[in-house]
This record gives sequence, structure tokens and C-alpha cells, in this order.
Amino acid sequence: MPSFKAPSFQERAALAAKAKAEALEKLRSKPPLDDRTKAERIAASEKRQAAQAEKAAAKKAAKQAEAEAAAAALAKSAPPPPLTEAELKARRDARYAARKNRK
Repeated sequence: MPSFKAPSFQERAALAAKAKAEALEKLRSKPPLDDRTKAERIAASEKRQAAQAEKAAAKKAAKQAEAEAAAAALAKSAPPPPLTEAELKARRDARYAARKNRK
């Protein structure tokens, strides 16, 4: 009894298995890489890794410089520490002396 779907599950499974077998055969039929090609690929990979490491180091340095600049700006804009009791007394005494001198 035919179904309303054109390819049945068994047909689709068979097609998938056939495609997989063809892909594996194509992969097996490839000639092995020669030493020169392997060396070129390894060299290219090492060059790419070195460039990535350099880029990461530059990014880390830039981030650190940015953090230091932000910390310096924060320290610059921070309010001064509160005055001690002795400093408050000295200011009060100076105001008192200035008032006495005006009279």
C-alpha cells in the first residue's frame, strides 16, 4: 500500500547509507599527504597560533592599561579623607584667632 509521502523511511535510510558509503570510499581513495605538505600545514598552523597569542597579549595589555587609567581617574576624583580631630581643632582655633584679630 503506497503512502502519501513519496520516499518511504526505508528508501530514505537506504539513500543515506549509500551516500555515507560513497563519502567513505572517496575519503579512502585520497592519496596520503606527502611530508612537504604536512610541514607546510604545520608551519602555517604555528604561524597562526603565534599571531593569535600576540593578539591576545596585546588585548590583555590594552585591557590592563585601561583598568589602570580608570583606577587613576577614580583615585583623582575621590573625595579627600575626613579631617582628624586635631585638624578640626586647628581650623577652629584659626577661625577664633582671626575673629579676635578683627576686633
